[in-house]
Amino acid sequence: MTTEPARILVWDAAIRLVHWLMVILVPLLWWTAEEGYMDWHRSFGLTMFGLVLFRLIWGLIGTWTARFAPMARRIGSLKSYVGKFRNREHGASFGHSPLAVLSVFALLLALTTQVTTGLFSVDVDGLESGPLAVLVSFETGRQFADVHEFNFNLLAALIGLHITAIAIYQFVLKEKLVRPMITGRRSRADFSGGQLPENKVRLLPMIVAAVLSLICIIAISNFG
Repeated sequence: MTTEPARILVWDAAIRLVHWLMVILVPLLWWTAEEGYMDWHRSFGLTMFGLVLFRLIWGLIGTWTARFAPMARRIGSLKSYVGKFRNREHGASFGHSPLAVLSVFALLLALTTQVTTGLFSVDVDGLESGPLAVLVSFETGRQFADVHEFNFNLLAALIGLHITAIAIYQFVLKEKLVRPMITGRRSRADFSGGQLPENKVRLLPMIVAAVLSLICIIAISNFG
C-alpha cells in the first residue's frame, strides 16, 4: 500500500517562472515608458508578449492547475464559495479558487490587450511605434496607443486588487499562498481527503508552448 507524499505539486515550474517574470516585467515596462527608454520598452514588451502567449498555450495543454477548462468550471461554484468565504468556512483549493479564477482571467485579458495594442501603437510624432504598426494607418496606430495607455491603468488596478487579495489570504485568513508559488508545492493535508486531479508535468507540451512563443517573438521582431 502506497501513501501520498506529504507535499504535492500544485504549480508547475512553467507557471511559476512565467508568473514571477511578469511580476518583474510590469514595473520595468512602466518605468521604461515613463522615462522614454523605448528600445528597452520594446524589448521588454516583446518578452511580455512571449510570456503571455506561452501562458495562453499552456492554459490549453499544460498541467491540470494551469489549464483554463478546469478553472472555468470552478466559476459555477462561485456563489457557494463566496458564502463559505464570508463565514471563513471555505477550504483550500487545489489550484485557483473560484474568486482567483476571475482574477486570473481578468489579468490575462488585460495583459493580452496590453501587449497586442503595444504591437500596433504609434506615438504622437510618429517617431516611436510598435513592430507591427506598419500594418495600420497612423490614425489607427494612435487609437491603439490610446487603448494601450488606458488599459495599463486598468491593469495596474487589477494588479492592486490581486495583491490586496493575496495579503488578505496571507495575513487575515492565514492561508499561505506565496510560498507555493515559489516552491510549487503544498501540503496534501491542506486539501480535502478526496482524490485530487492528476497534475503531472509533461515535457513535450512545455517545449511546444515555448517553441511556438519563441517563433512568434522572432517573427514579430524581424517584421518590425
